[in-house]
This record gives sequence, structure tokens and C-alpha cells, in this order.
Amino acid sequence: MTLDTYELALALAGAAALLAAWLPQVLNGRPLSVPIVLVGVGVVAFLLPFGLPRPDPIHGRELVERLTELGVIVALMGAGLKLDRPVGWRSWATTWRLLAIAMPLTIVAVAGVGWALVGLVPASALLLGAALAPTDPVLASDVQVGEPSIADESDRDQPLEEDEVRFALTSEAGLNDALAFPFTYLAILMAQKGTNPSRWIVEWVALDVAFRLAVGLVVGVLLGKLLGKILFHRRDGREGLAAAAEGFMVLGATLLAYGLTELLQGYGFLAVFVTAAVLRRSESRHEYHRVLHGFANQVEQVFTVLLLLLFGGALAGGLLGALTWQGAVLAGLTVFAIRPLSGLVALARGHDDWTERLAISFFGVRGIGSLYYLAYALSKAEFPGDRQLWAIAGATVLLSIGVHGISATPLMSRLDRRRDDAVASPT
Repeated sequence: MTLDTYELALALAGAAALLAAWLPQVLNGRPLSVPIVLVGVGVVAFLLPFGLPRPDPIHGRELVERLTELGVIVALMGAGLKLDRPVGWRSWATTWRLLAIAMPLTIVAVAGVGWALVGLVPASALLLGAALAPTDPVLASDVQVGEPSIADESDRDQPLEEDEVRFALTSEAGLNDALAFPFTYLAILMAQKGTNPSRWIVEWVALDVAFRLAVGLVVGVLLGKLLGKILFHRRDGREGLAAAAEGFMVLGATLLAYGLTELLQGYGFLAVFVTAAVLRRSESRHEYHRVLHGFANQVEQVFTVLLLLLFGGALAGGLLGALTWQGAVLAGLTVFAIRPLSGLVALARGHDDWTERLAISFFGVRGIGSLYYLAYALSKAEFPGDRQLWAIAGATVLLSIGVHGISATPLMSRLDRRRDDAVASPT
């Protein structure tokens, strides 16, 4: 009897989905994460003699790009809907510092090591830096805020609170995916036109930085406000659409924000997150926000299972085959040194708690977004050493899944106990 590959793939995907739904309860409180297990399942499944075609990001680049793209935008919508804290210069100060200081430092450091140690050409080194700089919104759920907080009627005048570590990591993951795009485009321009800035500097600043960011921001704000009015605006004594709407509306909002912005040549990732964050501020105490977030979280879990299985399959198929010791060193430096040190520099001022600084700086999870940027850029231009780029990115993501997955639960639990003790016995 021969096994049908398609039916086998469906069976494995279904089993993995059930496993992903069951594992959080089993692993609760343990130093192990669901992504670690799913990657392991993917490796084993594709190594077994069932004839499953092993994913190859070089030959299947378009599929990788589209699947990771969808996974990221759904995660960005979910991240934006989680945030209870209103946007402000002071209230989001930690986020702005991470974006303005830590992220550029990470890009420069990764690119510099990639050029000096690994021997990548400047365009490839910059692309790797841009791809590995963002904190991933898909795989960082263990260190992010939970579902939207909805106060009881008796507490409606009380502000909604979020601890600084989870808030900073969630808001950073929501915004830095969009801000990595200008540097990705810069790498593409360098690959197409050379390293002489006179050939691309005007186009890059005017189009890829100013225009695309502005379009993403404007579309996100306007669409978020419009959706808020549609869902929550009361007219003639009747409640808004939220009274009867289903959670799948969040999927429509995600695709509309992303597709419309991309059609206008803006950054769709930015628009999706801003849409969600603005929508979250509309009737922020309304129970429907939990419905929206719950549906977004379920869709995100589906994509997470699929992407991690395929990532495991790519590992089984030789994704790390082109990895040199220099590339492995760069992957280790990114996780253990470059991101943590960049975060500490960014938070050297403006955040008093050193323990929280260390936690925010350390938990810069690398993941699905990094794979998307590589797939996107490699579809737009020729980059020397593309297999080496995939190998380094794959090693970095794998290392991050392992290190951050094992350490997230105990370290975040310790922070929570420390915070509770400080509240219980204020000095």
C-alpha cells in the first residue's frame, strides 16, 4: 500500500494542530515552549520515509514569502488588539527607544559582523541585518501581553495597566517589522545599483522611508477610526455593529488594511498594526475587543503551526547545510550579544529598573518575520551567497526558539513574583 502525500500532509497538519491546542496546558509553568515542540515534530515528520517533499526556501521562495507574510500580518493585528495603553511619547517611551536606537544598532552590528567575519558583500550583509533586527510578533507570545483587559462596570474609571516588559516587547514587535522594511529596500537598491549612495539615496529617502511609512501610518489611523465608528457608534438608541458582529471581522480588517496599503505602495505591516491599535482605543472597555482578539489569536495559531512544521521540514531538508562556523558565530552573537547590548544601550536612560531592562533587551525573539524579509528581498534582486543567508537566518531563528522558549516561562514568572512582592510591600 502506498501513502498519498497530500492526505498524509493533511493528517500530520491536523495532528500538529491538535498538539498545539493541547500543549499549552501540558507545558504551563515548564521551561519549554510550543514552538520548540512543533519544530521538532516538523523535523521528525519530514525525516520519516513517507515521501513528504522537504521545503526548500530557494526553490519554493514564493510560497515561503506568501505564507510568512500572512502569518506576520495576522500576528500584527493580534498584537495591536492586545495593547491597552494609549499611544503617547511618555507612555510608549520604552518602545520609541527600542525602535530608534536598539533596532538601528542591531542592523549595523549584524551587517558589520556579516561583512567582516562571514565575508558577505555589503548588500547581502545589510539584508541579513535588516532581516534579523525585528523582534518577531509570531513567536514572541510567551513574553507579550495577554488578551485585552476589560474592566468591570465598577472599575470603568480606573486605567488599564500592563507591565512594562510585556508591553515593550509587544509594541516593539508590532512596529519594528514595518521599520525593518526601509533597510530591506536599501539592501535591494544596493544589490541592483551598487554601493555608491549617489545612485539610490534620493529614491530611498523619499520613497522607501518617507512616502511608504507615511502611507502605512495614514491608512492605519484612518481605517482604525472608521472601523471603530462602524463597530461601536450608537445611532437612534441602537448599538453599533459590535453587538451582532462575529470575530471573523478581524480577518477582513487585517486583509483590507494590508492589501489597500500595499496597493498604495505603503508598508502594509505598519498599517495592520496601527489599524489594530487605533481600533483598540475605540470603546476600549467593550467586550467585543476580546472577541476580535480571540479570533485573531486562533488564526495566528493555525499559521504558527503550519509555519513551524515547514520550518522543521526545511531544517530536515538541509536548510543549515551552507552554515559555516563564522555564520554560526554570527547567529549566536545576534541572540546573546548584539540584541541584548543594543537594547541595554537604548534603555540606558528613561527606564529605572535594571532587571526589566535586562529582560526587555534579552527577549528579542527572532522568527517568522526574518524569513519573510529574506524571501521578499531575494525575489526582488540577486544577492550573492543566498544559501548562506538562509542558513544564518535559519540558525538564528532556531537558536532563538530554543533559548527564548526555554527561558521565557521561568524568567517572566520571576519578574511577575518580583513585581507582586513590590506591590504587596511598597517601600
